[in-house]
Amino acid sequence: MPLAGKGMLLTSMNIDEADEADFNRWYDREHLEERVAIEGFLEARRYVAHAANPKYLCLYSTATLDVLDSPAYRTRLANQTRWSRRTMARFKNMLRVVARITISNGTGRGAALGVVRLRPTPDNAGAWRDALQEKLAPEPHEGIISMHLLESEPELSSATVEVPVVRNEGARDWFVLIDGTHVGAVSAVIAERLTGPAAAPFPLPVSVGTYSLMWDLAKSDIARG
Repeated sequence: MPLAGKGMLLTSMNIDEADEADFNRWYDREHLEERVAIEGFLEARRYVAHAANPKYLCLYSTATLDVLDSPAYRTRLANQTRWSRRTMARFKNMLRVVARITISNGTGRGAALGVVRLRPTPDNAGAWRDALQEKLAPEPHEGIISMHLLESEPELSSATVEVPVVRNEGARDWFVLIDGTHVGAVSAVIAERLTGPAAAPFPLPVSVGTYSLMWDLAKSDIARG
């Protein structure tokens, strides 16, 4: 499947304009490589909003879901660098979601990403999953590369001592990811399959956003470096 591994950590946040340059420098010069270097992490991708809130989004792929509750990861969370502690304290509207990848169709990743946030209940989760198996087929849309479903794990997504994010209802949500070659293609397939009348018989999404890829980093990139 196009997404590496079986687990995913999704984080998104806003940052004050005055802190934005240092925030981006931290992500690009320290944080992504530090995280991808952890045992079981495979790659990370950074995005900036095209039409979305929060402004910044990061996806970390892991070999298994258990990696995101492993001693290696917990040790890193408990021993943040000074730069990390200072930067994380400035995050606004942060969302931290540990998720299981349950659907991943297509081949490859695109420069544009659509994110559709859904809020199923225990009663309708099975029906949603069945419906999404059909909705998340990239064909026959031009410009759509791959489509995925992340199902959050609430206990792993909630706030921890090491990552003091505010407990958020979003920790129980599902996230549809749509990879495309350009934002127009991604927006079109969201409108056709997941919003408005196309959402029926399920409720409308909690939120919809489109993002542009900033850069990505794989474990093999670190090894070569």
